[in-house]
Amino acid sequence: MKKDEPPFTFPKTLEEFEYAFNEYGQLRHIKTGELFVFNAREDLHRWNQKRYEALGEIITQYVYELLEKKCNMTKAILPVDATEDEPTSFIYLSPDAMSNPSKLLVLIQGSGVVRAGQWARRLIINQDLDSGTQIPFITRAMEEGYGVMVLNPNENYLEVEKPAMSSPLPSATEPSDEPAEKRERKDDKEGKKKREFYEKYRNPQKETETEQIPIRENGSSEEHVLYVWDHFVSKAAAKNIFIMAHSYGGLSFVELMNQREMQVKNRVCAVALTDSAHNIWLQETSKSTQDWMQQHCCNWVSSPEPLDTPLDPMLPDCPQVSAGTERHELTSWVSFNTIFRFFSEVLEAKEDEESLPPLPLPPWS
Repeated sequence: MKKDEPPFTFPKTLEEFEYAFNEYGQLRHIKTGELFVFNAREDLHRWNQKRYEALGEIITQYVYELLEKKCNMTKAILPVDATEDEPTSFIYLSPDAMSNPSKLLVLIQGSGVVRAGQWARRLIINQDLDSGTQIPFITRAMEEGYGVMVLNPNENYLEVEKPAMSSPLPSATEPSDEPAEKRERKDDKEGKKKREFYEKYRNPQKETETEQIPIRENGSSEEHVLYVWDHFVSKAAAKNIFIMAHSYGGLSFVELMNQREMQVKNRVCAVALTDSAHNIWLQETSKSTQDWMQQHCCNWVSSPEPLDTPLDPMLPDCPQVSAGTERHELTSWVSFNTIFRFFSEVLEAKEDEESLPPLPLPPWS
């Protein structure tokens, strides 16, 4: 029996979803106390996915609120010289992010749907706020006297609805690099998928067509990190800058080094990476950058080994140690304490070195 696909209209708040975060930061159903259920309706995968995404959007706003209310952070709009009618993004700054004379921590997340303040949406929904958000890192950093900047590398464009108009049919003469045979197979496959879908539902919902307007100079994670370095990090007062980057954030950091090598070397004390996606060969990183990374970076990677067990790096860049978990998205949370210890030890060593009296000049100078 064919059924109608329900409309893609979902609650706009956690309360309307009938979910709330309990005292342990876990998302639970208000009435049953149960965990979030993805398959709310059997046999309606697309609808369930849309519902999950709608909840994800609410959680993004919830985390922004926590950054503002719990962490006392404020938004800085990007680009800094944005006009009134262009799309913008933002980062979050602690009150002393630009003025703290001593220490600044810069947090860079991985790629995907996550926005400022999140490591992994799946962890926030299925586990808790501590493991899935950057809030424990921000709170601990503030307690230890750091200024904090929270980057937003996935907010790259404004999505707007396309005006309704009949879409022109693709021209038959349009050239294609694919062999005809392969194209036909692909068309068959697509056609079969569509047929199955239409056979399943009597009235499938039509998805809104959208177009993306890129945010100037912030159209990708790499562009965003470079932009924030140029307009914020490099202008901050802190004598000691620390960076923590997860997954694709590590690749964006290495790209920053490729673009601003001397500046980064002069300002950054240490870099903690968690399951970083960087690749010094594919990114054509200079030998001098690789040497610097060897001295100043550490990558906590997913591994069955106990936390902090040294591992053989595949490439000659930075030391790798186990994050104490085999789950990619958990690497930041599980290595939380050890990352702060790493930063403290690097800073202590630097300060010890700076406090040493200068070496006496040899008598023949």
